[in-house]
Amino acid sequence: MEWTDEGIVLGVRRHGESSAIVELLTRGHGRHLGLVRGGAGSRMRPLLQPGNSVTAVWRARLDEHLGYYQIEGTRLRAATLLASSHAVYGVTHLASLARLLPERDPHEDIYEMLDRTLDDFDDAGGAAAHLIKFELAMLAELGFGLALDSCAATGETTDLIYVSPKSGGAVSRGAGEPFRDRLLRLPGFLRRGEAGANAWSDQELSDGFALTGLFLLRHVLEPRGQGHSDARDGFINAVIRHRAKSAVP
Repeated sequence: MEWTDEGIVLGVRRHGESSAIVELLTRGHGRHLGLVRGGAGSRMRPLLQPGNSVTAVWRARLDEHLGYYQIEGTRLRAATLLASSHAVYGVTHLASLARLLPERDPHEDIYEMLDRTLDDFDDAGGAAAHLIKFELAMLAELGFGLALDSCAATGETTDLIYVSPKSGGAVSRGAGEPFRDRLLRLPGFLRRGEAGANAWSDQELSDGFALTGLFLLRHVLEPRGQGHSDARDGFINAVIRHRAKSAVP
């Protein structure tokens, strides 16, 4: 068995004296592990860092075997990502989200979205907005997508500012106003056609994380006996600190 594919490093663990088991999210073969000979050595270590993009050749005698990777780097982001705390937490959290996908099951849209998200950590607010959108995409990929295009009560497609915590459906301003204390807020950057889709306030980012966090916990994590990763909280706190520091004249 042999294939070649693009991949993003999710994690690495040492195996024996000098080898490493590398976990990739690949474009065409999904989340896939393989053994890299010499992967624990100084030559390969900078390449096998979470967040790096690589080209991987996987070989095994049988498809169900762990197999061996031969890996070459294509976009080595790790050094840049390690320079900021929000990026370090963000990459760790993104990897934990990708691990929710079934092993060896291709999810090309998620791969492409992860690739774009990892390229956009320079601005903390933008990184937070993209990570929220990635969480939203993961919910949809796992079968728990939110219906944010029309009002669950009236069918309206405009002025959608709330989300029902029960159904995950959007709710318009008029329909939701009597129940506003029981509804989640839908941030502007998640509204289709919103003029301010590329701008985000601290409140909108907080609303976004509250929205995706609730449904991830309820539908995906708690049924598996899991909770949100520590890296998620670390990322949110690091973004808050970074934005507060940047706002000081």
